Amino acid sequence: MSDDREARYARHLMLPEFGRKGQAALEKSKVACIGAGGLGSSALLYLAAAGIGTIRIIDDDVVELSNLQRQVIHGTKDMGRKKVDSAEERIKDVNPLVKIEKFDERLNGKNALEFLHGIDLVIDGTDNIPARFLLNDSCEILGIPWIHASVFRYEGQLTVFNLNGSANYRDLFPKPPPAGSIQSCSEAGVLGALPGILGTMQAMEAIKIIANVGEPLSEQLMILNTRNMNSRILSYTKDKTRQISTKLDRQNEYIDSGCEVQGEPDMQSMTVIELQERMGEGGPFVLDVRRANEEAICSIPGTDFRVEHTQILQHLDSIPKDRDIVVYCRSGIRSMSAIAALATNGWNFERLWNLDGGIHAWSREIDPSMPRY
Repeated sequence: MSDDREARYARHLMLPEFGRKGQAALEKSKVACIGAGGLGSSALLYLAAAGIGTIRIIDDDVVELSNLQRQVIHGTKDMGRKKVDSAEERIKDVNPLVKIEKFDERLNGKNALEFLHGIDLVIDGTDNIPARFLLNDSCEILGIPWIHASVFRYEGQLTVFNLNGSANYRDLFPKPPPAGSIQSCSEAGVLGALPGILGTMQAMEAIKIIANVGEPLSEQLMILNTRNMNSRILSYTKDKTRQISTKLDRQNEYIDSGCEVQGEPDMQSMTVIELQERMGEGGPFVLDVRRANEEAICSIPGTDFRVEHTQILQHLDSIPKDRDIVVYCRSGIRSMSAIAALATNGWNFERLWNLDGGIHAWSREIDPSMPRY
């Protein structure tokens, strides 16, 4: 080590079971932080100070005044700046030896595998449940451990997922809660120091895992109540009966899905056989929510309208309210997002149907000559 690094990391180097070997492991590691907000702020600062070799920051937001109560990596002078730029500047001030990679985009199903490729460990600084399901499945595909934390008012939770194949988010939370049932921090409030505490703990877990010291919180959920500073730990295990798709299938699924991986919990589905039987005069309105280039490859005969699922709100006038509507995409994921959008904009949920398996199911069960992609 150079003299500068010897002095900078001196307190690490004298630690039993850590020393030069642990510090070298940190310097060789690549850690991604999804979000440079409340949790990400303190996690990023302590990871940088510890000497993580490369830190990848993924966030598409800008600094606002209401952020400063808890997002301590940013300052008043940074208002209006991109959070990735503000965070990079502060990290470089803390430790110029750290390499920073910035992604000024929101993590979604189209970019998650690309953005997380080559990463050793992920810090979860997200603030919504669909993003956590997406992060979970992306990390499972890539074999990356990730450290989850969440905060709500005065209470926080912390655990480590997918460490050497250990249990993950879907094992702890098999089904998403009903849409709108959980308030965000902006709706419910959060004590400013709480994400700082949990983010620092995330950095601690990351350092322990990378340097191979101590026992990470794998398959253990720590719950901290800061009103009385009581904490408890709950154990959970991997659900070995949970169906896991092949890597390729899962990759295609989440590239297609955007961030809307949860859909509606009680969403109705229709099989391709049922759809074929009902098509024709007086049958359901068939809505394709794939991209235009996918429509050029193949389409279900009798499709009434196509609009990309991310653009559906701009085309509501083209979708009837007085008919059953069957929505399809490639595999049945994006269509859930489209149905949720229609249901929240006045369409009768009982007249909305998701085509089970999407156009791939049509190819398998109705028309094998139809190309799959």
